[in-house]
Amino acid sequence: MGHGHAPAADAGPGPGASAEGHGHAHTHGHSHSHGPAAPVSRHLRKVIAAILIPFTAAVVAGLVVLWPGGAPPHKRTGVGFDQQTQQATVTKVLEVSCKSVNASGDTSTGDTSTAEGNSAQQEADGTCHKATIRIDTGKDEGRTFTEIVQPDQPRQLHQGEKVVTAYEPSAPKDLQYSVTDVNRRFPMGLLAGVFALAVVVVGRLRGVMALVALAISFLVLDFFILPAVLQGSNPLLVAVVGSSAIMLIALYMCHGLSARTSVAVLGTLLSLALIGILGSQFIDWSALTGNTDDQTGLIHGLYPKLDMSGLLLAGVIIGSLGVLDDVTVTQTSAVWELHEANPTMGWRGLYRAGIRIGRDHIASVVNTLVLAYAGAALPLLLLFSIAQSGVSTVANSELVAEEIVRTLVGSIGLVASVPVTTLLAALVVAADRPGPERETTTAGAAAGRGGRRRKR
Repeated sequence: MGHGHAPAADAGPGPGASAEGHGHAHTHGHSHSHGPAAPVSRHLRKVIAAILIPFTAAVVAGLVVLWPGGAPPHKRTGVGFDQQTQQATVTKVLEVSCKSVNASGDTSTGDTSTAEGNSAQQEADGTCHKATIRIDTGKDEGRTFTEIVQPDQPRQLHQGEKVVTAYEPSAPKDLQYSVTDVNRRFPMGLLAGVFALAVVVVGRLRGVMALVALAISFLVLDFFILPAVLQGSNPLLVAVVGSSAIMLIALYMCHGLSARTSVAVLGTLLSLALIGILGSQFIDWSALTGNTDDQTGLIHGLYPKLDMSGLLLAGVIIGSLGVLDDVTVTQTSAVWELHEANPTMGWRGLYRAGIRIGRDHIASVVNTLVLAYAGAALPLLLLFSIAQSGVSTVANSELVAEEIVRTLVGSIGLVASVPVTTLLAALVVAADRPGPERETTTAGAAAGRGGRRRKR
């Protein structure tokens, strides 16, 4: 298991309780009477608890006050994701002449040198596919309908394929159903299973706890953040409360109830505050509305009173949380291990050594953020390239400017989290002093138990 945390039972009560005896298990696994006291002292645990317990209480109060009790109902528009759907199966696919299934009997192709004209020519002269689809769910289970697939359509249907159909009850009976997508549940579920297996095999108990924390994060998002925003609560306030709850649950569940984790929580909290302030200012200065595509337009149409720019800011905060957790935990662990290796090093030395590690981490993570956006936005960037738009023109469009602000604000918070968290960790472990003899003995006993665990 490598260097795991001591059990919560050894950590003592409260979020600031120490479970850091594992470091001494490496060097003092056979000794119970010498070596520095396990970080951190009882006094420092009390200081950390005095900060985090009120913060945790405020988060719980926020969850109670803002709890939505479910998303508000609305009348379905039948547009985009806001439509009734049923599962179906393609039972038969026949090749037919496109002319024979063209209702008008004649197709005006126009100028075939254009994209539209070329597509029309293919529809007129090519071979189409006539698919028979059987409804597998809902009140019309077993009912079949046919759909014509043109030769230039990007998605062709195949016999036996599982698909998703849209249902429009107000349409004529033979036009009530239409294929909207492919059913991807099996490959997506299989991929999720492979991911979970890999995490458990490599991470063992830590991997299991990480998966549980991931599931809880999705539950908070699904049952609190999204419904609360739709109910009309301030998106920024909901995002702060929800992301704080996710942070507390995920960090303590994955890394143990310890002073080390508590320092990482404090570093993450300060960095999120900076991201919130910067995001609010630059979204306002850049006049970003948050309404940039069909989906956000549909949301605004269904809920006109929803603050879309506030929703954009909430997305920036929630999106930054995952990467911040990674950086703050890594930096805190690095400083703790440096202290374990050289307990006489002062906070300045710990900070300098920790920040050197952090610089390497930041260089790779910031590049990852930018490339992740570029990869997700390749089709959009390709369109700008086809239009031969200049960099300034592309960056000034709201669709791209929104992502630039999102990426840069998150990156600034990420960069700031390194010195902030490193300094906090260095001050905490350097200020640690051996406590009374009884506390030292307890720490030595914890180290001894850690050593015995490693032998097994």
